[in-house]
Amino acid sequence: MGDKFDIQEYMTKGVERIVADAIKATLKDPKESAFMLKFASASKKASSKRKEAEENGEHIPPFLIASITSKCNLHCAGCYSRCNHATVDSEPVSQLTDEEWFKIFDEADDLGISFILLAGGEPMLRRGVIEAAGKKKNILFPVFTNGTFMDEKYFNLFDESRNLIPIMSIEGRKELTDTRRGPGVYDKLISNMDELKKRGLIFGASVTVTKENVREVTSDDFLKELSGRGCKAVIYVEFVPVTEESRDLTPGDDEREYLKQKISRLREEAPEMVYISFPGDEKSSGGCVAAGRGFFHINSHGGAEPCPFSPYSDVNIKNTSLREAMHSPLFMALQSGDILMDDHEGGCVLYEKRELVEQLMKKQS
Repeated sequence: MGDKFDIQEYMTKGVERIVADAIKATLKDPKESAFMLKFASASKKASSKRKEAEENGEHIPPFLIASITSKCNLHCAGCYSRCNHATVDSEPVSQLTDEEWFKIFDEADDLGISFILLAGGEPMLRRGVIEAAGKKKNILFPVFTNGTFMDEKYFNLFDESRNLIPIMSIEGRKELTDTRRGPGVYDKLISNMDELKKRGLIFGASVTVTKENVREVTSDDFLKELSGRGCKAVIYVEFVPVTEESRDLTPGDDEREYLKQKISRLREEAPEMVYISFPGDEKSSGGCVAAGRGFFHINSHGGAEPCPFSPYSDVNIKNTSLREAMHSPLFMALQSGDILMDDHEGGCVLYEKRELVEQLMKKQS
């Protein structure tokens, strides 16, 4: 792939390829084919909007990450969101309403944002928000879920709203998944995959890469099994330690290099699935794409943050437009400075250099 690998282009082209493949594979399914053709057209229009904005001196990222709740039913080992107190067990307070999220989705559509990743906590606890997302057919919504709340109502919603793409978290096979996520989770995920495949629905898998599972989750056997069950995309997210206790799970240089080489080979030899690696792809793609370069994050309370691993915000979406939020002083300072381009040990550059981000925050206030 060389040093000029473009993560934004690969992700966009990858989604377009999945859409094209789905159109071919679903010609006998008029509902799926009709949606895919409409989305392909909408994606091109959104890309034209972003290009026109770029020519006028305004950069619109193609992606947005929306953490629609801080609540989660699982306690996964080393969870960065719990360690950052972004995920809690108590009933959430002062979170964005279903209507406020729908307004964000509306603005994103107007701006030409094509993909909004719904995360949490556990996003499926906010059925109203996911139903609202399903109505925005011009935007593809990957739903990053632990899969435990998938039920008949959700399967029907995914069937009716083909722009909602479940991305289920899995850590490898049964032992590794249940050890990190809890007993019975693996079997539930496999059951979900079988039901999604039976209905002809597109889905993906999200894998947190640790020292313990890096070989298993990149093995040909594991990936062939996912592909055979109908999985179309695998998103590898390197574990980011946010406590000293969880540092032993962190992939080292050897593991990161192994992951990089393996993904490069998979893209060449097994293109039936899309493979994304964070932050590995960013390091070979001109630096971190957070803080509005390629995406930014809105937390469950409306704070616009560089990314989920960098929970700093100087603007809240409740008080401003989406366009103004993506041009916040903090984002502009990060984009114009050197932090996003900095070399770093691995993992998340903004987390690793959080003291510098905090200093920038103080300068903006």
